[in-house]
Amino acid sequence: MKRKHILSWVGTAFFCVLCFIWVLPIIIVLMDSFKSRTFISLQPFELPTEQTFVGLENYIQAIDRYGFLDAVWWTVFITIGSVFVILLCCSMCAWFITRVSNRFNRAVYLLCVLSMVVPFQMVMFTLSLVADRLNLDTPWGIIIIYLGFGAGLAVFMFCGFVKSIPIEIEEAALIDGCSPLRTFFSVVLPIMKPTYISVGILQTMWIWNDFLLPYLVLDTNEYKTISIVIQFMKGSYGRVDMGAIMAALIMAVIPVVVFYLLCQKHIIKGVAAGAVKG
Repeated sequence: MKRKHILSWVGTAFFCVLCFIWVLPIIIVLMDSFKSRTFISLQPFELPTEQTFVGLENYIQAIDRYGFLDAVWWTVFITIGSVFVILLCCSMCAWFITRVSNRFNRAVYLLCVLSMVVPFQMVMFTLSLVADRLNLDTPWGIIIIYLGFGAGLAVFMFCGFVKSIPIEIEEAALIDGCSPLRTFFSVVLPIMKPTYISVGILQTMWIWNDFLLPYLVLDTNEYKTISIVIQFMKGSYGRVDMGAIMAALIMAVIPVVVFYLLCQKHIIKGVAAGAVKG
């Protein structure tokens, strides 16, 4: 018992140190966001002092000079719109290809699984060209592109959960006069809530933090996401506004971290629920 007690303490200490290492970069960025630009480069790891402390000046500059609030609006719009479309379309697709067993549906499922292992770099140049020709370089158009890239993981997780739903429940609804569409929205969709939440969390974190896809697709003269605005804070001739960048990073990280902490328990529930008959 004593040996197990010691191992437990060692394990706890190890994970505490590991957690501190993971959180340390965020703490450093938070400290630097309240320093003047010069002292961020000279004293990046020191606490703000009376000489280096500038209050909320960096945050105000990031909002007023670089249009951070506009970027937040477009990021929220793209994230919510993309996640909604992914959840709706992929859950219906997963339900159909699971319940209707034929070669075509099995091929669609395999293509969705295959899409998860295809690197984005293989298709990004072709994608940017096609998006430009189809006028998808807007926040509305990029939602369709996110649907294509997010469908693989979403369909895979939804299919695993649908297999665990007793088909007798759906048959009873059909006997009571429900159409297939009403059966899905009235019976299947409420049961799939754990997987909806877990898929929604994963997709939200990916889309909110994504830089490469919006940068390649969107018309950056009119639409900028948070990650693009932060990149544009690096001016010409290597000039970097470190104070505004640190403030913008904190404002960008806090919402998604809070969102994840509030919903992290649902990820485990959703993945476990989808693994019952995977």
